[in-house]
Amino acid sequence: MFQNRFLSLDVFRGMVICLMIIVNTPGDGSVTFAPFLHAKWNGFTPTDLVFPSFLFAVGNSMSFVLPKWEKLSNSTVMLKILKRTLLIFLLGYLMYWFPFTSPMSDTRILGVLQRIALCYGIASIIILYMHERVVMILSALLLIAYWYICMAYGSPADPLSINGNVGIVFDKWLMGESHMYHGEGFAFDPEGWISTLPAIVNVLIGYIVGKFIQEKGKTYEGLTHLLMWGAGFVFLAFMWNYQFPINKKLWSSSFVLLTVGLDMIILATIIYRIELHHQHQFASFFEVFGKNPLVIYLFSEILLICLHLISIGNQSLFDWIYQNSFAHLAAYWASLAFAFSYMLVCWLLGYVLNKYNIYIRV
Repeated sequence: MFQNRFLSLDVFRGMVICLMIIVNTPGDGSVTFAPFLHAKWNGFTPTDLVFPSFLFAVGNSMSFVLPKWEKLSNSTVMLKILKRTLLIFLLGYLMYWFPFTSPMSDTRILGVLQRIALCYGIASIIILYMHERVVMILSALLLIAYWYICMAYGSPADPLSINGNVGIVFDKWLMGESHMYHGEGFAFDPEGWISTLPAIVNVLIGYIVGKFIQEKGKTYEGLTHLLMWGAGFVFLAFMWNYQFPINKKLWSSSFVLLTVGLDMIILATIIYRIELHHQHQFASFFEVFGKNPLVIYLFSEILLICLHLISIGNQSLFDWIYQNSFAHLAAYWASLAFAFSYMLVCWLLGYVLNKYNIYIRV
């Protein structure tokens, strides 16, 4: 995404993609270790950190791109933003529709890539036209506004419940149940339209942090400030949790503060090890994921669909591989071993691309 790459950011982004693939592909979802599961509703697990961290990394990357944009005309930059937003959104939509046998009327409209596209597009325009201080103020206003919308327009009985939140009502009205996610057993989209508002803040803060680390990220003073800000955001998140619970599926404002705070702490730790102490153990492994993140993620999802579609006898190829290669292990470890093995297959694609200096910009 940018020529003068910052190794720590590639490693951070690579760690996110690596964990994302692992949690998305257990051999047997019924026997998954708790840290690799999302919180059922209110609460937080390590898995809940994955998606917001990717949005945070998108913002980091934008801080490197902005100086190039400043040399171009506004119309040229807007066209670039619009094209990239539409392309990522379309890829996400086509991924859910794949292998294109079901009617479009039943295809999910929103999802992970679609949220990335929307957050990238809106955050890019905000960053392009607004001063950094205004971006910070607007981030705070977005979180407060989302809190107000949830409490004022959700169900009077329980505005923050899975069936009574404002997001589910709005998504059903706008898209219809057939275009929504049904993983909960009914129509509810955790990547819905309204909950995209606070998710934009993950990108905006990622951008601000990206600018900061370019200026002071390789100094002890800069990392100290980054750690302190991270700890401060985590503290505010737990204070806000009493009124607006930490909830990934609602993408609550307290959830945003918690995740960006943790991302600051993790990123500061990575920079400390790699940039200041030159401890590159495992850095190259994660760097492979970090240089082609969207392509590897798309590959992981499409390959997974194909494994479920191809049949061997009376079972899918996915089940056949799992039963014949991993099922002899204890159930939980077998499921985790499959996920790690699948992640390594995806890593091989990234390794080949990186070896030949192929970096696919989506």
